[in-house]
Amino acid sequence: MIHPREVLLGAQGATGFLPVCDHYSGVEARMKKSLQLQAEMTEEFGACVFDVTLDCEDGAPAGAEVEQAHRVVELATAGYSQAHGIKPRIGARLHPVDHAFFESDAAIVAGGAAASLAYIMIPKVESVADVRRALGAIDAAVGDSRSTPIPLHVLIESPAAVHQAFEIARHARVESISFGLMDFVSAHAGAIPSSAMGVRSAHDTETLDQFHHPLVVRAKLEIASACHAAGKVPSHCVVTEFKDAQALEKSARQAANALGYTRMWSIHPDQIRPILRAFAPSEAEVGLASTIIWEAQRQEWAPISLAGKLHDRASYRYFWQVLERAHQTGCTLPDEVRAYFSTESALVS
Repeated sequence: MIHPREVLLGAQGATGFLPVCDHYSGVEARMKKSLQLQAEMTEEFGACVFDVTLDCEDGAPAGAEVEQAHRVVELATAGYSQAHGIKPRIGARLHPVDHAFFESDAAIVAGGAAASLAYIMIPKVESVADVRRALGAIDAAVGDSRSTPIPLHVLIESPAAVHQAFEIARHARVESISFGLMDFVSAHAGAIPSSAMGVRSAHDTETLDQFHHPLVVRAKLEIASACHAAGKVPSHCVVTEFKDAQALEKSARQAANALGYTRMWSIHPDQIRPILRAFAPSEAEVGLASTIIWEAQRQEWAPISLAGKLHDRASYRYFWQVLERAHQTGCTLPDEVRAYFSTESALVS
């Protein structure tokens, strides 16, 4: 039986799928708890449903940058076990390429943890030249310690960088682009109000928050569009109101359904499950997608008619991606669909 991925995904799916939640942590105790939580939720869902990014930038106390980099290597290589034979997905955020500690970060983290890292995040990327500079240092540090290159995730945080989003997304080693909301707002020298860093309340229809200020929304859409054009993963920025689970989940749904994002940052463990819920397809969507894909498989991917509607490979691709996202977010799948994923343990292993 031919696996749907072998039949349906073309250039747009070339980079595959990433977990919908990217959880950032920089304090040692919180990094350890994050990795343990990842293992526990892998056991619960049967898939690695969120990434853990160990932070050398914001997580490093001033003056202790080298110690933080070594701490990240220690944790990334500690061998956290996960259920179902799924390898932990751990990334690391380094300092920006023009920072005094970037070269040190690259040498220590990429050199010491290359085999354990699923990706490296580089913040404040302004251009493809920054991507090349980052990769030069990272690849030199990695050497021959792994068989495949480390994917690069980049953080776009300025108006000038947004203008370069399409070119950055086209770089072969870039796997995902994130939007740095707070730096983007502050880069406008007061022209964008501070309210655009937050999320307005449910009864507020006036405040220009991050989902309603035109310049912020435009930047988010540029990044999402650039990623989809290049088959990469757009990752939505943080929501700082981490104690308001309802606001967070609503924001995550807006990012996913209105802005085209397929991944989102978490900065507190309480944000992880609301993000998973927001990015997960509904039970009805999963049921319909399962029916269509199963029938398409039976018909050897020829066009079919279902409930008076024609389906062919274009719609099959869409509904298969619904099932991919369902698996990523820990949804319950019918047995015949779950079998598609059982042979490889998980999409993101």
